Amino acid sequence: MQVNFAGYQCELSFGQYRNGAKAISLVSVTDGSPVAVATVNVERHSLNDNEVLIKDYSENTGMLKALQEANVIDDVLLDVIESGYVEIPCYSLTDEALKAFKEAKK
Repeated sequence: MQVNFAGYQCELSFGQYRNGAKAISLVSVTDGSPVAVATVNVERHSLNDNEVLIKDYSENTGMLKALQEANVIDDVLLDVIESGYVEIPCYSLTDEALKAFKEAKK
């Protein structure tokens, strides 16, 4: 899956945090260099298997919109998690993104 973020055309890289939460990173399609980490891991908060916390603040402002436009996450806000000085939105992954996660594990 690809997404345009901050002027970069990116490929999504899927992984997991140590607690099993899904992780998404953005990598430049041009040279393979890392562009951004799209998700946040808040270990004290349990997520369903299809949910992710999106880092849409600081240098990642605009990430939420970019992921929605690329059909990676749904449009419906599920929850907001407070962590430090920021509020982190929780969204469901689309069926397309869930399929890409499963393929990345193979």
